[in-house]
Amino acid sequence: MRTQKLGGSELMVPVVAVGCMRIDAMERGAASRLIGTALEHGANFFDHADIYGAGRSEEVFADAVGMTSSVREGLILQSKCGIRPDLQTFDFSREHILASVDGILKRLRTEYLDVLLLHRPDALVEPEEVAAAFDQLEQEGKVRHFGVSNQHPRQIDLLKKYVRQPLVANQLQLSITNATMITSGLNVNMENASAVDRDGGVLDYCRLHDITVQPWSPFQFGFFEGVFIGHAKFPALNAKLDELAAKYGVSSTTIAMAWLLRHPARMQPVTGTTTPERLADCLRAADVALTREEWYGLLIAAGNTLP
Repeated sequence: MRTQKLGGSELMVPVVAVGCMRIDAMERGAASRLIGTALEHGANFFDHADIYGAGRSEEVFADAVGMTSSVREGLILQSKCGIRPDLQTFDFSREHILASVDGILKRLRTEYLDVLLLHRPDALVEPEEVAAAFDQLEQEGKVRHFGVSNQHPRQIDLLKKYVRQPLVANQLQLSITNATMITSGLNVNMENASAVDRDGGVLDYCRLHDITVQPWSPFQFGFFEGVFIGHAKFPALNAKLDELAAKYGVSSTTIAMAWLLRHPARMQPVTGTTTPERLADCLRAADVALTREEWYGLLIAAGNTLP
């Protein structure tokens, strides 16, 4: 598995992250096989959040991996906090961030997180409180790197005014079919729907500020409407995926993941599958380098047009 630096940090990470959102319902043996498949391919970066399975996903992971201090040394663990479904609020208060991290560490059976992301923007954020929480977590050795998820450039700038630590990642929805952050940049000054700037140029912003974009739901269309691979709604896209899969001797899943890895932003896509075989297909994308023509061909096949 190829590795790269996470944002502007010195932390070397696999180019594909293994998402653990859906493992809460898995039996220990099945979860162990999934994690084992990841580690066999050199993918030791695991993405969590305190709301995944109401915390159960983190517990399942720790049990399945057989967490010990020696096991922990070979893992890179990321988790997220800030969403409170019990209260139907977002919460970036110092008190909640600190309490959330303590809960995450307990469930993962570890003394520290490699990366903590703030999960969804909080309209009532007081960045001074975030800064105080980050300082305490860093000083206590509980978190080594920090980032955000689903945040606009101006929201990041507001945090950066107070937060001392570099923000190394921004986890954002992105796939071939959900590529507005790319297509808006291709349609500058055009009078069409693709020219609408929905995110403040977040992709270029992250590249300028050494923040790694972590695409989530890399195979979904809409907002969790379904997987585009093999879906009747996308015949042209699937025909192109199948064509390239045959050319490279891999699956269509591998090609769809390789499409994200081909972008020069050096993104780190996050998988979501609980199937070892499909996870292996995702990880094989690290070895597939699409040409410029193939990358644009997939973008267009997904229904996008060039100006």
